[in-house]
Amino acid sequence: MRSTDSPSPEPRVFPTVGPALFEAIRAVGARRILLQVPAGLVRNAHDLAGEIARESAARVSVSVRPCFGACDLPSAAEAGASDLVVSLGHAPIPNVRLERTTFFVEMRDARGDPERLAEIVAAAGLPRRLGLVFSIQHLDLADRLPAALARRGYSGLLGTGDRRLAYPGQALGCNYTSAESVADRVDAFLFLGTGRFHPLGLAWATDRPVWALDPAQGRLEPPIDRAALVAQRQMLVASVRDALRWGILVSGFAGQERSATARALEERARAKGRRATILRFDRLDPRDLEGRDLDAYVSTACPRIALDDRALYGRPLLTPPEFLMALGELPLAPYRFDTFH
Repeated sequence: MRSTDSPSPEPRVFPTVGPALFEAIRAVGARRILLQVPAGLVRNAHDLAGEIARESAARVSVSVRPCFGACDLPSAAEAGASDLVVSLGHAPIPNVRLERTTFFVEMRDARGDPERLAEIVAAAGLPRRLGLVFSIQHLDLADRLPAALARRGYSGLLGTGDRRLAYPGQALGCNYTSAESVADRVDAFLFLGTGRFHPLGLAWATDRPVWALDPAQGRLEPPIDRAALVAQRQMLVASVRDALRWGILVSGFAGQERSATARALEERARAKGRRATILRFDRLDPRDLEGRDLDAYVSTACPRIALDDRALYGRPLLTPPEFLMALGELPLAPYRFDTFH
């Protein structure tokens, strides 16, 4: 483990796997590379590893487990003797300390015609004042889509997030502060990207309707039913208000570790007459929590574990704000998303 007194390596960022990346690898003299890929690129991981190896003359290993994000840095055991990590599909998180030299390859996707996308929005009759939020792969549209929308009588606002976001308008699974910064000036949000992960996150974090538009396919999804999502979480919170024995989960990932938050929650639980035990982990497996003499859990790790994976756990699993609701220290409404800052 790198000493906390030594400087953190500065990340390098590349739009895609190509000549600039290969030249940079050769320039730093990397001989052993660990390639991290998200779940969506697992199928292509071995071809990409082969291409990087051929072009850089380095030996490339592939991390077996999919990478969830720039907070999901490889452990010392995973990195082994690698002198460079190449992380595909993510941008660096500015306030996350790196333990080793890391190149982030954002896998930018050039597909998506702004005029066509704006026409789809207009034809669907979306609200006129839109907040625009992008996955990292489609952030190139951020410079062109607002003008295309304006030609059709729409405003498209990009917000600036806090120190955890690298770009205006960026979506991060634990942080939608770019959207929150313009929420009072828009009637709805339009997410540009694929899948439901970020649209759901936007719905948790803001009280505006959220539409999702796939730039490559031109497919506009119906708005997220936020009221139903929030009602489910409020019912879960209400069900554990009398729980006496709590487990407080703390992640060892550099980008998710919140020991101070966990200790504060432990103190609040005990002040309310509850028992609380802090449980530490690197990667959480629901089976690790089975058989414990605990009534419920609160996770200080990525908030999406509690929100998206709730059904995988045999006991209720809350976020820190939900835990404070269960203790009666916060009201059930308005709902508060557990934003990482």
